[in-house]
Amino acid sequence: MSSQASPSLTSALLRAPTRGYALPALVLLSSLLLVFLYWRGAQQSELRAAYAEFVSETEGITKLLRQRLLNYELVIRGGVSLFASVERPSAAQWKDYVDGLDIDKHFPALAGLGFVPYLDQGELRALQQAMRETGEGPLVIRPEGVRNRYGPLLYLQPSIPSNREAIGYDMFSEPARKAAMAGAAESGAARMTQPVQLMPATRWSAPGLMLYVPVYRGQTPKTVAQRWQALQGWVCMPLDTRAFIDEILRTTPGRIGLTISDAANNGQQVYPGVPTGDKGTPLFERTTELDVYGRHWQLHFSSEAQGGLLAGPPELLAVLIIGVIASLLLSGITLALARTESMAQLKAAQMSESYRRSELRFRNAMRYSASGKALLDHNGTIVEANPSLATILGSTPELLVGELFTRRFVGGQDEVSDGWTPGQGVRRIMRRLHRMDGEVRDLQLTYAPVPGNIGQDVASLVEVEDVTERLRAQAQEQALNRLLEARVAMRTRELTHANQELESFAYSVSHDLRTPLRSIEGFSRLLAERYSDRVDSEGRDYLARVRNAAGRMDELIEALLRMSRVSRSTLTWATLDLSLIAHDVIGELREADPQRQALVEIEPGLQATGDAALVRNLLQNLLDNAWKFTSGREKAHIVFGRGAQHAEQVEFFIRDNGAGFSPEYAGKLFRPFQRLHSQQEFPGYGIGLASVRRIIERHGGTIRAESKLGEGVTFWFTLPKKGARTED
Repeated sequence: MSSQASPSLTSALLRAPTRGYALPALVLLSSLLLVFLYWRGAQQSELRAAYAEFVSETEGITKLLRQRLLNYELVIRGGVSLFASVERPSAAQWKDYVDGLDIDKHFPALAGLGFVPYLDQGELRALQQAMRETGEGPLVIRPEGVRNRYGPLLYLQPSIPSNREAIGYDMFSEPARKAAMAGAAESGAARMTQPVQLMPATRWSAPGLMLYVPVYRGQTPKTVAQRWQALQGWVCMPLDTRAFIDEILRTTPGRIGLTISDAANNGQQVYPGVPTGDKGTPLFERTTELDVYGRHWQLHFSSEAQGGLLAGPPELLAVLIIGVIASLLLSGITLALARTESMAQLKAAQMSESYRRSELRFRNAMRYSASGKALLDHNGTIVEANPSLATILGSTPELLVGELFTRRFVGGQDEVSDGWTPGQGVRRIMRRLHRMDGEVRDLQLTYAPVPGNIGQDVASLVEVEDVTERLRAQAQEQALNRLLEARVAMRTRELTHANQELESFAYSVSHDLRTPLRSIEGFSRLLAERYSDRVDSEGRDYLARVRNAAGRMDELIEALLRMSRVSRSTLTWATLDLSLIAHDVIGELREADPQRQALVEIEPGLQATGDAALVRNLLQNLLDNAWKFTSGREKAHIVFGRGAQHAEQVEFFIRDNGAGFSPEYAGKLFRPFQRLHSQQEFPGYGIGLASVRRIIERHGGTIRAESKLGEGVTFWFTLPKKGARTED
């Protein structure tokens, strides 16, 4: 039947007169009676099925609860693994690890992740002293009192107010926490507390659970005594119980009430539960037990309450309603079937047309594709090939039909040698082709399973791409890379040799040049002392100039060696308080020149990452430079502060109101032995700023100067941010 005739047939069926009302009425009454009897008989079986589903959901919740606890254990185990590479991670390392977990997103019930060391009185005092020396602040132990052993909370991230308030709380002093910590230390496994207040003496008053995992020095000892001896502390996790259980219940399909109690602690409630929202007695109830991390929990589940004649799962009422509706509609089944038949014929015609168009698209894709394509049977024989494949293989599509596809490839006649056969799945391989004209080409073959028509042996579609030119280009690129690597290695050897020559030159300067200088100074001094009565005043002046020149030469050599050591020393990275270092340097300058009156402003809290000795040398040179060139000012003013923030660097500045310099000479400022002022006006050798630039560049930063003659100078320089790491 054509698609044009289908609407006419449907219209005719709808207009057909309705006859035989008695039979539809009888069918209606009979069907209603059967539905009622079926519903009454199926009520018990439905209740049993509903109970089985309720049991299945409760078991799913129990398994999900156990799985989520394991996920949280993996998080705390990750914190333990941090101690495998670092004996005790720093606060910055601990913060970096916890920030990487993205707790707020992935673990919403987790209040934080902390570390609790296991200390005696001496170890506690040593830890408090070390924290004061490193500037981490005092570690105040709560509750106060003298105890044999302490377990203070040392780290707790993320750093929110309640977590910061909890630092220093001695968890080992509380019986509930101490029992779980001791159980973890003796067993070597994770242990959980009974319900406790998560953060005592803080603004966080929510009840919850604490999970502890022991951290040992080295491998886990075999005996309990050895475990206590090797115990370093615990990684702890405060867990918000209500948030944790609510998150699990939100993922369950049904609405089930849940109450959790700790059987080992006189039935103390772990999770008080939430109401199901219905009145009356629950339809189903069930209690299960769960052992988790040394605790024995009882889980009491309850379903929604239902009662009356329609007691049972909601599906029973739906069955009754559907049965009644089906009975009412049964009288119109004949008309509905006729319309369904008409629609089926229309759908069949549409599917036939869709199949024809799909087949046409496939044929066009095969015929006009720039890549070679062929349909293969289960034996790998070509069933159909497109013109592009014939061009690649140097043949025609007609001659390729019936030919074994892999016959012309180097390295085998088929693909079954490695256990693969056409139709098994998508596969990509590289093969080499011998064309009919003798040329060898590299091909990339992509096999994909495709079904054939009924009765047609088609197993897969293979796509062939000629990649010969691409492989040749890659080979050329690799050859160029190897040549470049050889040149880099040669340049590296030359640079290493040059550095060695520079070191030899530095040692020669240190030893060979200083020996004649000492001779000049010594003999000049002897000449001045023993023959002063025979030399006139002009001669004595000449001798004094010779000795002064030799002394300046020795100081220049020492400055040159200091600058060389700045370039060769190994960097030791640490977080530095630049404000504290600057105060120390200014203090030394004031002690050396107590008569100077200078206003020095140092911005507090300036921090960066770098080598402590080199950064102190950097600030010493810049601040000493500012102190020296403001000596002629009645009101000397020096400022040390912070500038702009960058991705990995932070900018600082040191400004003074000293002599300054002309901007056109700024290019000479950081060169060795280049001075913009005379020796009589401002003494020096021109090495300090050159050393400053080398220190800045070794830290990956930059430095520049802004000045006008007589208006002071501002030095801008950058250093890595706090917590950053830069390879030396």
